[in-house]
Parts: sequence; C-alpha cells; structure tokens
Amino acid sequence: MVSLMAKRFSRHKGPSQRQLRAGELIRHALVEIMQRETLRDPALEGVSVTVSEVRLSPDLKQATVYASPLGGAGEAEVIDGLNRVAPYLRGLLGKAIDMKFTPALKFRRDDVFAEAQKIDALLARPEVARDLGDLGDVDGGDVDGDGDSDAGGEGED
Repeated sequence: MVSLMAKRFSRHKGPSQRQLRAGELIRHALVEIMQRETLRDPALEGVSVTVSEVRLSPDLKQATVYASPLGGAGEAEVIDGLNRVAPYLRGLLGKAIDMKFTPALKFRRDDVFAEAQKIDALLARPEVARDLGDLGDVDGGDVDGDGDSDAGGEGED
C-alpha cells in the first residue's frame, strides 16, 4: 500500500489532465482580463504581456503563470509588476472562472521564446546548416551507390 501511495504522488509524473485543463482555463481568462483591464502599476503601463502557460499545483490552489512582455524589453520589471498586481488579478479571475478555489498567482519569466531563438541561431550556423544539408540527401538520393540519382524514375531496361 505504501509503494502505491509513493508512486501516486511521485514528482516524476507530469501534470494530470485536470491540472492541464484548469491551467488552460486560467490562461485564457487571464489573457482576456489583461486585454480589457487597466493594471495600475508603473511597470505595466502600455505593455502588452504574453501568457504562454499556467501550471497548477495538484490541489489547484497555486498557479505559476509564465509570461513575458511583447518584445522582451523590461522583462524583470514587468514580471515584478505582475506579481504586485497578482492579488487584484486573482480577484478578477475568481469572477471570470467557475472553480471551487481561485488559485494564488505567481508570475515567472517565460524562457521558451529565448530558448527557441537560441536554437534557431544554432541551426543557422554554417557548420550546422552544412551537416543538416547532408541529411537532405537521404530521401530520393543514390540508393544503389552507382553515383546517379535513383529518384528520377529511370531504371534498368
């Protein structure tokens, strides 16, 4: 019985379907709230914020919101500003969603876009592009090793 309980609450498992569904619900509601509400914090004036993901704790009482300002300028200040207005956003969120508890919000910097740019930069490097170009010859290339392309449909008569 103990091993079953330990397995159930293991940190190696990903989020449950319930956590994922509630996270998407909260993400959509937060985006809508941020579009229509004026957040009275100096760091958030005139800034568009992208909310890419909301991760919930298993009890759905804590939400980590991954966000970044559009364009990435002043990212630390914007995240600090969002954390300052989090109680206000939580109140608005409680009116917008139908959940037993409205989770406490904690905003974190979203690194997904920066990581994607880093990967794009790596793939654009000449030596990597050269290596990736060699992979393009696998499909429709010289199958029998005689030096001519066998993909043209011409074969032996």
